[in-house]
Amino acid sequence: MRGILLVNLGTPAAPTPQAVKRYLAEFLSDPRVVGLPRIVWLPILYGIVLRKRPAQSAEKYAQVWMPEGSPLAVYTRRQADALRAAMPDFRVEYAMRYGEPSIASALSRLGGGDITALPLYPQYSDSTTQSVADKLPPGVRMLRDFHDHPAYIAAAAAQVRRHWQRHGRGPILVLSFHGLPRRGGAAYEAQCLETGRLLGRELGLEEHEYRVTFQSRFGYAEWLQPYTEPTLVALAAAGKKRVDVFCPGFVADCLETLEEIGIAARRAFLAAGGADFYALPCLNDSPDWIAALAAIARGTG
Repeated sequence: MRGILLVNLGTPAAPTPQAVKRYLAEFLSDPRVVGLPRIVWLPILYGIVLRKRPAQSAEKYAQVWMPEGSPLAVYTRRQADALRAAMPDFRVEYAMRYGEPSIASALSRLGGGDITALPLYPQYSDSTTQSVADKLPPGVRMLRDFHDHPAYIAAAAAQVRRHWQRHGRGPILVLSFHGLPRRGGAAYEAQCLETGRLLGRELGLEEHEYRVTFQSRFGYAEWLQPYTEPTLVALAAAGKKRVDVFCPGFVADCLETLEEIGIAARRAFLAAGGADFYALPCLNDSPDWIAALAAIARGTG
């Protein structure tokens, strides 16, 4: 029986400074994530970042933590459970690149044989997808991306339409993707723009009715633009009273969607004169997404 390994980024085990510090130490020590020379970066990481950032991040995690745990962990587990039910002829496990369950432990549960790893990043980047590849043993195949897969685009469009059915259609849809440093980010940017174009077309939107932006900037280097929050502030300042924000690069809600967009970006939009801010749920464990995930895993359209 073939095996499917879903891999997501990872999350702290608890919304506490200690747990966040352990998670950030592993995450930010990965050369794929921070490409500075180790002799330069590690003293900054351990001498500055891990002394200040864990407490700040723990407060943010506490605002979005679910009764069952971290949203990213909860939804990734639900996705694996639903995919297992949808694909009874496959063994299905899930892992986190950083934190638990580890890739090694999930592969052990799969028991070897014909295994395909499916990183839950629609758009490819070295800092996410290739970092997963670094942890896979020889013989395990990996799907590189699914940014333009018809089933993924259809599932994302269905999620937006469900929102519109409940709340009406706003004048503009902001599609916010995770950012990367501009240097070296051209291929990733192209995939994000293509996802945005395909999603806009699937929804029947004109070019002026949606915008692709980038969030989650870290550090002082120039990142891919336009940045999400300044775009939202500019829209409010220009008289746009309502905005809908959807994050198609995240297939599960997490800190970046629930706190950065749902709380911080909302606050900025309203403070700039906006009135109605909607942060749409990610794909999570919606039936459309589970069906799409099965199609992607099977290599079908």
